[in-house]
Amino acid sequence: MTSRIKETFSKVNAQDQTALITYIVSGDPDLDTTLKIMDTMVEEGADIIELGIPFSDPMAEGISIQRGHERALKKGTSLKSALDLVKKFRSTNSITPIVFMGYMNTFESMGAERFMIEAVDVGVDGILIVDMPPEESSSFSEQAKKYDIDIIRLIAPTTSSERAQKISSQSSGYIYYISVKGITGASNIDSDDVKDKVGILRTYTDLPIAIGFGIKDSDSASSVKDVADGIVAGSVFVDLIGQGEDIIEKVASKTKELSKVLQ
Repeated sequence: MTSRIKETFSKVNAQDQTALITYIVSGDPDLDTTLKIMDTMVEEGADIIELGIPFSDPMAEGISIQRGHERALKKGTSLKSALDLVKKFRSTNSITPIVFMGYMNTFESMGAERFMIEAVDVGVDGILIVDMPPEESSSFSEQAKKYDIDIIRLIAPTTSSERAQKISSQSSGYIYYISVKGITGASNIDSDDVKDKVGILRTYTDLPIAIGFGIKDSDSASSVKDVADGIVAGSVFVDLIGQGEDIIEKVASKTKELSKVLQ
């Protein structure tokens, strides 16, 4: 069975474009608004949506996304409610891939097989567990493969060649390349360094490579779009949501801005 993620990248590549992958936190500012944001993002050109699963200690995140997690947790958002959210989204959208991005404790609390069963049932396409190295993911990897759910993994600028090859060999869907050293929302992308590192990474894998961290506007997106199969933008959207006013309009405008430059 061809995954939605693979189909999406094939379609975007055939159009000689770069995929726009947007990130938001499930339940931020509330679940009903999250659903509206997801629909709006698709309408304005998002190709894949990464849905952050709220966690009390999101260590890889910058202040913006940490606050998004806090807002969602205050509303009682859980992994189960995120699954229910995807089910509602799928009632009107059977095309756009959804990737759950979060931390190991959240998923372990449900158990690998039970999570995969429920994820497949509602239409989740992939998982990106930030603090799950390949060495500690055997049960999740086995269950994900069994239920045709992609495991997306992160590769950083500081990742050694040997480690990058190992991570690539145990990934599916796409590789998430971190464009800058540090936490989400960091700035100052060195586009030449990104191009060099991604060029090397392509010798290790045939998977699409998405570039994220520090992508917040048309300039930052265009600086690396030619070397990427996808661009991930997250903190900029979580910041807009955190402003609390005209959220849908602001998200629509930013999604449109990023989508346009990637066409």
